[in-house]
Amino acid sequence: MRIVAGVDFGTLSTRVTLLDSEKGRLGTASATYPLKRKHHDPDFATQSHTDQMDALVKALREVLANTGIDGEQVEALALDTTGSSVIPVDDHMQPLDDYYLWCDHRALREAEQITRLAHEKNLEAIEWCGGVYSHEWGWAKVLHWLRHNPEKRDRFASAFEHCDMVAATLSGITDPKQAKRSVCALGHKWLWNPKWAGFPPEEFLAAVDPLLTGVREKLAGDVLTSDHVAGHLSPEWAEKLGLKAGIPIPVGAFDAHWDAIGAGCREGDVVNVVGTSTCIIAMQKKAELVPGVCGVVPGSVHPGYTGVEAGLSAVGDIFEAIARRAGTDVRELSKGLENYKAGQTGLLRFSWDNGDRTVLTRSDLGGMTLGWHLVNTAQDELFAAIEGTAFHTRIILDRMAEHGVPIERVINAGGIPQNNVVLNHVYANVFNKPVLVPEVPATSVGSGIFAQLAAGIFKTVEEAQDRMCPTYKIYEPEPKAAAVYEELYQLYRKVYFAFGDRRATPQPLTEVLHDLREIASRVHGDAAKA
Repeated sequence: MRIVAGVDFGTLSTRVTLLDSEKGRLGTASATYPLKRKHHDPDFATQSHTDQMDALVKALREVLANTGIDGEQVEALALDTTGSSVIPVDDHMQPLDDYYLWCDHRALREAEQITRLAHEKNLEAIEWCGGVYSHEWGWAKVLHWLRHNPEKRDRFASAFEHCDMVAATLSGITDPKQAKRSVCALGHKWLWNPKWAGFPPEEFLAAVDPLLTGVREKLAGDVLTSDHVAGHLSPEWAEKLGLKAGIPIPVGAFDAHWDAIGAGCREGDVVNVVGTSTCIIAMQKKAELVPGVCGVVPGSVHPGYTGVEAGLSAVGDIFEAIARRAGTDVRELSKGLENYKAGQTGLLRFSWDNGDRTVLTRSDLGGMTLGWHLVNTAQDELFAAIEGTAFHTRIILDRMAEHGVPIERVINAGGIPQNNVVLNHVYANVFNKPVLVPEVPATSVGSGIFAQLAAGIFKTVEEAQDRMCPTYKIYEPEPKAAAVYEELYQLYRKVYFAFGDRRATPQPLTEVLHDLREIASRVHGDAAKA
């Protein structure tokens, strides 16, 4: 009986799971923290480091109490987080501000500048993240922060991804240069790759904006895969958490990547981690570039494979918004959806409410529904939104397959598939292939697996997966529904690229949603000045 703790920091809460080498999951506890939003600025989304660390203490102590496990028995602790969730720090690792959370989209113009210059300079790194640098990623967010916080610039010593910041905090590291950094985080979000000696050249960054001069050096440090140790639990945090000081903390990663490991991902699998957004994760032995896919990184998901990441910027958030506008909640609005037939609403719903992460990589798009009739209901829209997220996911899977990513199984992980049978049936029918859903939640199991590797309990990821990962419930496609969805999917593709792909010719519609957002932003700005 050897026990470890796996930690998952999500958008709204942290979850801690205790895993036993023989029995598997012993128990899970979670604790919430606030997400800071501004009604007049929908792109704003931040979170407090202190709030998150307080939640970790609460959840870990709760799971120890609930399971009756003595904290002295826990041999390692591993953590994954959202990303890019970026925090600026001073030279003592103290936060200078809150995290720019992954869903903070204020850095759109910075991202566009990086993309434009990268293509002008033929920067190889831009091709490894799908050809477009995102407003959700690290360099854009750091530049936005530097531009908008001139009074704090002289204290800016470095910036960290959430997973690296938490690991350094728990290890008692107070020098930014001593903190270990995650291959997963930097490879997918910071244009980092050993192929070109790490980050983009200093000359490129300074050309984007002189404010980035020297930042490359401030981010210097060991960049490691998660089979390495980031540090050991400090006495201060051991006391707070109720654990033993000195236990190893492996280099962290992003939540979706380790959720995929916890869901049993192997080469040939695609894992849809479906929650507020969807991250789509795959692995391959050979590194193949995939146009429009937001990250191809050796060692990111599994240390021995190249990780491939794509996704949808909003899924559960869309469902919640539809229900909220109808004055109810998703659970209530979903009652009766099991009786809906493929395509019966006459609606085609596009999941661009928070922009398009993949394959268009455009944050300036907006949610769109075609086919409205006066008799359509909010429940119709919810069902069409489920169908729309499935169509969008299929666009991504098709793009990955076209460029050599093996897809033999589709696994629906994350919180929503555990509680939404209708979604799993729709996805199986849209993909026209079986969809596997873990029988119990896989969240934080992946981090527990890497904790077990750090403690020497198992030698390989696969050995740990065989013992720790849940079994699946399988949703088979229904031929009649799959045939209807094949027709609808062809319509969806036409509209998707007509409204979203600036590279297509002609381009009569590609700027409509962009211009709508620009006009709204301008009006909000004028109102704020008045």
